[in-house]
Amino acid sequence: MVQRIIEDKFDKGRLLAFIERQDPPFTCSISKGGRRSVAQNKLAFKWYGEIAEQLPGTFETVEDARAHCKLHHGVPIIRAVDEDFRQAYDEKIRPAPYPFKLALMKAPFDWPITSKMNTKQLSAYLDAVHREFSGQGVELTIPEDKSLDWRPEPPVEAYEMEGAR
Repeated sequence: MVQRIIEDKFDKGRLLAFIERQDPPFTCSISKGGRRSVAQNKLAFKWYGEIAEQLPGTFETVEDARAHCKLHHGVPIIRAVDEDFRQAYDEKIRPAPYPFKLALMKAPFDWPITSKMNTKQLSAYLDAVHREFSGQGVELTIPEDKSLDWRPEPPVEAYEMEGAR
């Protein structure tokens, strides 16, 4: 399957030329959203470190925290939007033991999960990770950079009020 991110007219022209060269029948899908941003990716990796540091009994390494997040929050997002991924995951991975699934999320396998996401999907991923771990008292960095395509949903104040009950 070919996937292309179209960010400008040049990319659009290349896509149209590619489509022109294809012999029917073929299927074409188009979805909204650009590739994940570098800032989003950096934030996710910063959080993996913060999670591992603040929950040492739960995660031995940063890579363990990353694998957990990819499996518990990333896989459901990709399954919801990618039929091929959903079928392959449900047939081959879902029945597998939990430690095997976690191993697939780490090197040397490092199954692509967040790298397949666009900015909107990675925002949903960041929300899910933030919800899970802020609910456990983990202090996650909230960036000041307004250009980052993510703010907590619901806002941080809602989490703080929830903990006060």
